[in-house]
Amino acid sequence: MPIERIQRLIVDVPDFPRPGVMFKDITPLLADPDGFAAAVQLMADAGRAFQADGILAVESRGFIFGAALAHLLRLPMHLVCKRGKLPREVLRQRYALEYGTGELEIHADAIRADANYLLVDDVIATGGTAWAVRELIEHRGARLAAGLFLLELTHLRGRSALVPSPIHALLAYSH
Repeated sequence: MPIERIQRLIVDVPDFPRPGVMFKDITPLLADPDGFAAAVQLMADAGRAFQADGILAVESRGFIFGAALAHLLRLPMHLVCKRGKLPREVLRQRYALEYGTGELEIHADAIRADANYLLVDDVIATGGTAWAVRELIEHRGARLAAGLFLLELTHLRGRSALVPSPIHALLAYSH
């Protein structure tokens, strides 16, 4: 399936969640079995190059892509969640939001020292969440092999949060 068809399945929604924001709605892509399969396959093809030992998928849409990629790449997947959603001992990282802070958690035993991890999410925008995941990885003595995203909103410069790690986004948007 051509990348243009995948791109057509992502719908612009102006002024959501607030005025001036152009939201990229991926639900039509998720509802199209062929489109979703093609997107995940292209992400998996890119992901293979990074020789990761595992996937860290970010709540919540990152779980969708992370699970499919874990299956195709035959890698373990671990959940990165908002605070208070994981039942066992966790590692926690605070990060900046546009208006305040957020916190992400991962099970304390999910990240192995000296392992390489793919960070998987649906979108990289400002990079705050990606930065927090990278901090969790490095805190455990592991490495971020790469950030793997369906979409990148390039005008928000989120990729700078992961320097010097590679970033791969299937689609890039400048607005």
